Amino acid sequence: MEIRGAQRTAHNAQRHNFGRIGVLMGGPSAEREISLKSGKAVHAALKDLGLDAVGIDIETADEKKALALLRSQNISCAFIALHGCFGEDGTIQKILEKLKIPYTGSGVSASMCAMDKVKSRQIFQSCGLHVPRYEVFKKDVVMQGRGAVHSSLLVPLVVKPASCGSSIGLSIIKDEILLEKALQDGFAFDETVIVEEYIRGRELTVGVLNETALPVIEIVPKKVFFDYEAKYQAGMTDYIVPAELDEGIASRVRKDALSAHQSLGCFGCSRADIILRCDNTPFILEINTIPGFTSTSLLPKAAKSIGIEFGQLCLELLRLAYEKK
Repeated sequence: MEIRGAQRTAHNAQRHNFGRIGVLMGGPSAEREISLKSGKAVHAALKDLGLDAVGIDIETADEKKALALLRSQNISCAFIALHGCFGEDGTIQKILEKLKIPYTGSGVSASMCAMDKVKSRQIFQSCGLHVPRYEVFKKDVVMQGRGAVHSSLLVPLVVKPASCGSSIGLSIIKDEILLEKALQDGFAFDETVIVEEYIRGRELTVGVLNETALPVIEIVPKKVFFDYEAKYQAGMTDYIVPAELDEGIASRVRKDALSAHQSLGCFGCSRADIILRCDNTPFILEINTIPGFTSTSLLPKAAKSIGIEFGQLCLELLRLAYEKK
């Protein structure tokens, strides 16, 4: 990949021109603890590079309070490490644009689309990308209904909130009698829940950095599926970087990930979660506009596999933030 040389040049030229960097972390979503880990890792990396960086813990969902907090910090730009609602749904992006502060990652519209799994899947399908067959269940409709809840899809089924990440609220059920309980678990985190076909295949993820798809990573959880524990507890999952795929298949997977990124209008970086079905057809599950940002997270793993260290990755995203502005 040709991305490395250009990045090094940009890093050397702009390392001390970012001003005061606010690393936004925490947030009010169910992914708060993961966000704090991401933010602390980014903050430490920027400090190690000698930059003026401050960690800012967003503890409220009140937009006016968040705006006042950011204004009081007198930052020149923002590195967004907020996962989930408020961070990935366009809210913090709107606040930063109101303050005219450049920020890392995608803009308001792309963030909103990517966070909404229903909306994003409609866009993916319109662009010719494969997504699992799915149905949408609304909390108010289910709660007002009488009798058992049914799906037209055959088990096993994947049940998950439409706007959460980190596998929060996700269930895999092998008997439809468990559907109602799985829906209730999902509704604890979102008003809308997706029920989708379970596709047997290899679990892959592809990071995109500055409009370039990074090497494919294969995720091999030691549990039944890649749930919250498998993602964040050491030793629960193996990662193969790069994935052991035929060159043609790897190229198609990377191409689809980049197409999904571009179809939503994402910017800077993203990470696509993909299932490679047994016939080698890639299915896009979702796009994460603010993927994990610890040194062992998946996007940094992919970047490191082509020689981009964690600090370099953070600098490149800051450079792109100013370029976007």
